[in-house]
Amino acid sequence: MVRKRRKGKPAIWYVYAYRGGPCVLRKEGDRRPALGPAELRAIGDVLDTLRQRETSTLRTLIRQWRSCDPQRPSSPEWERLAPSTKKTWGSALDTIEAKWGDTPLPVWNDPRMVAKVIAWRDSRKSTPRAADIGVTVLRALLEFGRLRSIVTFNAAEKIPKIYRGGNRAEIIWTDDDMNAFLASAAELDMEHVADGLRLAALTGLRREDLVTLKWSQVTDVAITKKAHKRSQGKRLFASMPRIPALDELLEELKGRHRADSVETVLVNKHGRPWTGDGFTGRFNRVRDAAGIAHIDEDTGTRRAKHLHDVRGTFATKLMTETDLTDQQIADIMGWAPDKVARIRRVYVDQSSVIMAIGERIKRSSVNRAVNR
Repeated sequence: MVRKRRKGKPAIWYVYAYRGGPCVLRKEGDRRPALGPAELRAIGDVLDTLRQRETSTLRTLIRQWRSCDPQRPSSPEWERLAPSTKKTWGSALDTIEAKWGDTPLPVWNDPRMVAKVIAWRDSRKSTPRAADIGVTVLRALLEFGRLRSIVTFNAAEKIPKIYRGGNRAEIIWTDDDMNAFLASAAELDMEHVADGLRLAALTGLRREDLVTLKWSQVTDVAITKKAHKRSQGKRLFASMPRIPALDELLEELKGRHRADSVETVLVNKHGRPWTGDGFTGRFNRVRDAAGIAHIDEDTGTRRAKHLHDVRGTFATKLMTETDLTDQQIADIMGWAPDKVARIRRVYVDQSSVIMAIGERIKRSSVNRAVNR
């Protein structure tokens, strides 16, 4: 019920069936109008029509997957998602609902909907990553419906991605990148952000595991904590061995100012734990100020390096400072062995070959000088 005041005239009351719905009563007067049988019946008719319409549209499926009703929980599939995933997927789901919400569910059983989904993806090509996430979320939604016999066909299945930056296996942070970041953090008075970069490079932890790491999870030989990210629907443990360089950093981090009862290894300048988004925002600010980016050798494309790419830096440390095999490193990182092998070829073996060539050139020069 909404009241519209009018200067020198009685107010006008508008009664709507629901927020954003049709008006079922308009009445003048300063007193709040009472709803009679006719108005209540009109509201009931509108709500019945709305329910009938929604039970046959994609919006119904969305509501079953992610509930907006506090009295009814969301599906187990939605509840299993990590909070960060719910945030990203929730935004994409809102976009899907705005685009497809009123589409009757039987339409999604028509294979011609594949072309519609691709056209929708292509219409958002100016933001390719968002376009791909939209298709991913739509695919998960339709799969949820297919498993419950609500739809018989998943029109978003096997649609390729258009974001070419998705494969970042070859991107790591080099020593030059690290030094530039630390210098930029010092200039911006954001050394606490630099702490996070250094810890990530020596542990390989993902962002959420990094900012929530507690001292109780650090042992003499390893870091072990329940991973924030699920793998195949299971919450696994993130276990990282302590390499020698990590010992010195941990001793340094113990000396950081902490507010009472704060147990996290990393803290912000106020001595409080970081939030994931808060750390990422500060991290990206320092990175951009330092101009740190990856340049594709083939295309010349420039892409900002992410915090997640620091995991590759830790992998190279395991390759060069331990005798672990690719399979053992893959198990630690939660990667496939071929990804470890690619990083080894690009950043470790290639450097070793260049060093060996340099040594041979140096020896050859010395021998020529001696024989003259």
